[in-house]
Amino acid sequence: MSQKSLNSKSQAITQGDRRAPNRAMLRAVGFSDEDFQKPIIGVANGQSDITPCNAGLGKLADIAADQIRKEGGMPQTFGTITISDGISMGTEGMKCSLVSREVIADSIETVCRGASMDAVICIGGCDKNMPGAMIGMARLNIPGIFVYGGTIKPGHLDGKDLTVVSVFEAVGQFGAGTIDKNQLTEIEKNACPGFGSCGGMYTANTMSSAFEAMGMSLPYSSTMANEDKEKELNTGLCAESLMNMLKHNILPRDIMTRQAFENAIAVIMAIGGSTNAVLHLLAIAHSAGVELSIDDFESIRKKIPLFCDLKPSGKYVAVDLHRAGGIPQVMKMMLNAGMIHGDCLTVTGKTIEENLKDIPDEPPANQDVILPINQPKSTEGHLVILKGNICSEGGVAKISGVKTRKITGTAVVFDSEEECLDAILEDKIKAGDVVVIRFEGPKGGPGMREMLAPTAAIVGKGLGDKVALITDGRFSGGTYGIVVGHVSPEAQVGGTIALLKNGDTINIDIENNQVNVDLTDEELRNRKNEFKPKEIKYKKGVLAKYAKLVNSSSNGAVTD
Repeated sequence: MSQKSLNSKSQAITQGDRRAPNRAMLRAVGFSDEDFQKPIIGVANGQSDITPCNAGLGKLADIAADQIRKEGGMPQTFGTITISDGISMGTEGMKCSLVSREVIADSIETVCRGASMDAVICIGGCDKNMPGAMIGMARLNIPGIFVYGGTIKPGHLDGKDLTVVSVFEAVGQFGAGTIDKNQLTEIEKNACPGFGSCGGMYTANTMSSAFEAMGMSLPYSSTMANEDKEKELNTGLCAESLMNMLKHNILPRDIMTRQAFENAIAVIMAIGGSTNAVLHLLAIAHSAGVELSIDDFESIRKKIPLFCDLKPSGKYVAVDLHRAGGIPQVMKMMLNAGMIHGDCLTVTGKTIEENLKDIPDEPPANQDVILPINQPKSTEGHLVILKGNICSEGGVAKISGVKTRKITGTAVVFDSEEECLDAILEDKIKAGDVVVIRFEGPKGGPGMREMLAPTAAIVGKGLGDKVALITDGRFSGGTYGIVVGHVSPEAQVGGTIALLKNGDTINIDIENNQVNVDLTDEELRNRKNEFKPKEIKYKKGVLAKYAKLVNSSSNGAVTD
């Protein structure tokens, strides 16, 4: 038979026919004929029993999926990881915390690209879930919305509210002899009463607030408690909003504009948020193609008062802020004062100003969580960008609650967090010291661990206003005191912090944005010539790959 005859007998294979194997796989997971005409919506589920921050997310993913079906979409749920900062704090495992941000972003991007998803709803709880999800959504630029799993409610003991940071500080108090073993144990038992992310204005609540301010999550959603019914109702509304975004082709990069990032930074300054916001917003902006630099944080903070009284340096936790009006109340006051951009688009399909239209101009009179904007805790924001011969690319200090703005002290140098914590607990650190923790940066750690254990121990020892600490690592959102983190260039790449020696004189001048060591340029050059980077002990696996790829913390510690 001729080839012509064969061709005449064969049927034309259409594009739809070629997709038959794909449809066969989807039929196995529940697709019917009509479902193939519906948009496929990814539900990125951060559920994990490994931390209370994420242990309550599975039910929210189910609620989101059910609502997507009701709205005419086909939800496809997939998992993404979490590393608990609180549980890994002070251990080798903390090296994986910042790394997990990239793994989360990569996993969301990979699944949504690989499955050709039309939109995605990301549900997260612990610190890195949020920036990881936002980086992933910014890369994909398909309709996307973030659902915060919610904050934990405060623990209670002897009439006082407790958070996880209370336990870290109690370790220092026990070491100082101001509390006994029984008191330490009782604080440990009562600090975390249920599901939800750490309760103060620490990193999780800071980033959820930032994303609400940016317009990437619904109003009020950033300060809800995980265990309250309104969080479940809000998740359903988020799914509805995502389907509306898909209908009107509202994309993450339409929302994540330069002005939206400025709004996020301004709100963070007003509420007393975590230093980690600097790192994460820089990374998200990078993925969204928005020009944002570490210096922008400094220029914005000078215009924004700190007018919310929240832990770690204040009195209240996120659920208290929620009851006082939440982020919408804070933003309405800032909008009236001309401190934020009201014309930015949000996931509601409306602008910031439209979302805030019915919010009162002032918070309730029977609360003191949100202060009058003209009677703030501080007339300027609390996250200060410092430079100098120790950190030419920048360092970050959180000065809320810090009385001492200038300190000159003697360097006591450690090449790891563990060495430093041992010295603090053994009373080897004294008033007037400037503690230096290095080789904990993005490359040198690798992973840029948070230094909550040493800083909390310093506070617990009663040295919070008498000892400063600088590091190329990070700080927990729960850290406060005279501390400078994100010092870059980091030690591993030969930054000045690697050249410091015990006994050097270090000057921290927050008022003039300076951190310097009292050494001549010639002496620093001589020390630099003798410098040899430490060998990174991880030769294979995720930490080895991270060390090779990661950029400076002054650029957000991005890996692409």
